[in-house]
Amino acid sequence: MNLPNLLTIGRIFAVPLVVWLIASGEHLAAFWLFSLAAVTDGLDGALARAFDQRTELGAYLDPIADKALLVSIYVTLAIYEEIPRALAIAVVSRDLVIIGAVILTWLIDRPVPIEPLKISKLNTLAQILFAGAVLASSGFALDLHTVEEIGAYLVGALTLASAGAYLAAFIRHMA
Repeated sequence: MNLPNLLTIGRIFAVPLVVWLIASGEHLAAFWLFSLAAVTDGLDGALARAFDQRTELGAYLDPIADKALLVSIYVTLAIYEEIPRALAIAVVSRDLVIIGAVILTWLIDRPVPIEPLKISKLNTLAQILFAGAVLASSGFALDLHTVEEIGAYLVGALTLASAGAYLAAFIRHMA
């Protein structure tokens, strides 16, 4: 076990607490914990590369932690009508389709290499920034309506573009 993997595991354990804070109306605390989790997302990878501490466990845990955090936040924010439900459905559906495709390739003994695409990294960044803006808006009582509206469209577009890019990669892999 190394520090990057511990940060990733910490992000996984933060998920239920962030969800509980949102459900309890504690948006400011949810904002700070979500922000800390988002920082560890970049920090764990940077530390693993800088100190040559990349592990197979980390390669699997990092995307699981990202998806657990973002999917949980988007579903929770949609349930409490703080983001459009259609956006949460798009985010969750994209991830389910990707996970399903990976499992399918394993089942038919043609595993696809798990490597994030650049559009996917941009999508994740946009999802993090948008969720952070929504939590900040509530937590700090800010009027970020325009930012949130633009952010929702941007996240939606990037989610669809990322889904399309993964679908194309899947089709090429299976051909």
